[in-house]
Amino acid sequence: MKYYFYYYLTLNIIMFILYGMDKRKARKHQWRIPEKTLILGSLFGGALGSSLGMMIFHHKTRKPVFWAANGFALVLHAFLLWKIF
Repeated sequence: MKYYFYYYLTLNIIMFILYGMDKRKARKHQWRIPEKTLILGSLFGGALGSSLGMMIFHHKTRKPVFWAANGFALVLHAFLLWKIF
């Protein structure tokens, strides 16, 4: 049970940081983190960190695919955690 907690905590912190890094790189016109990486991170359990990163850094908020992926992943992982516990 505690391994699930650490998995989700770590992944969500990483996703939050990645959104912040990508926003910073976007402002500086540098190499960016691929959108595929951001979406897959959400789908593998980092949706809460991704959603917070989107809102706090105002990053990728105009792209519906990110809202859809994060919403789907939040519901999916809430259901999976509910079934496990």
